[in-house]
Amino acid sequence: MTPCLSQAVTLSTPFADDIAAAADGGCTAAEVWLTKLEKHLETHSPEETNCLVQNRGVALVAAAFQGGLLLSQGDARAAHFAHYQKRLALCEAFGIPTLVIVADFHQRLDETSLQRSVVSLAQAAQWAAGYGVTLALEFQGGNTFCSCLDTAITLVEQCGEPNVGVCLDAFHYYKGPSKPEDLKRLTAKNLAHVQICDVPGVPRELMSDADRVFPGEGDFDLTPIVERLRAIGYAKAVSLELMNPTLWDMKPTQVVELGMTALKRLLGVG
Repeated sequence: MTPCLSQAVTLSTPFADDIAAAADGGCTAAEVWLTKLEKHLETHSPEETNCLVQNRGVALVAAAFQGGLLLSQGDARAAHFAHYQKRLALCEAFGIPTLVIVADFHQRLDETSLQRSVVSLAQAAQWAAGYGVTLALEFQGGNTFCSCLDTAITLVEQCGEPNVGVCLDAFHYYKGPSKPEDLKRLTAKNLAHVQICDVPGVPRELMSDADRVFPGEGDFDLTPIVERLRAIGYAKAVSLELMNPTLWDMKPTQVVELGMTALKRLLGVG
């Protein structure tokens, strides 16, 4: 497992400063927040940006996130897929192997919509394959559908494309209706990415992204997740993903150091 830091943890920090803070804080792998990278590229070339990343020794192991692919239709679908194609090109240009896509099911589904979502996921995967990218489908704990790990795994299986897996986000795992037995369905093949955080003293129905804290500072029992990762021989990134505004006001290097210490302690790695 590779300890990794999501750029959402330091969301107010520009892309280049994120890379510098990661390197200075002892983090060698980053999950790119795509809007940051896109903003950075408005004033810097891809070649210059690749040199920046390589010179600081930070691997870009995943990118987040893309929505709107599974249920959109007509002009909205065309717009979402055009945006998606640009982001796939970014992943290819910067050697980012995994792209997180969000299962944004906000309305109730009928059977036709469900079938459409599976077909759309397969199509998105086929596009991604042309760019050498694996998709990580993230369930959302507050959704009307695909709010749990079990359903996300089922959608991945029904999609049937080899470059699609699940993104296991500990926040949504605990917020939504996922069950401990769902972890048993995870394999090294169907798990594409992992995101870790903790939440202290907030009812699960009321938890928001702003409540996320470092592992060990909240009430989540993350041990079963880590044990399952070890059991299946998961060897990809485990990303610390927080969207806590308190951290955005801190020195980025300090946030990286604190975050990586907590994450490595959880994973039992040096």
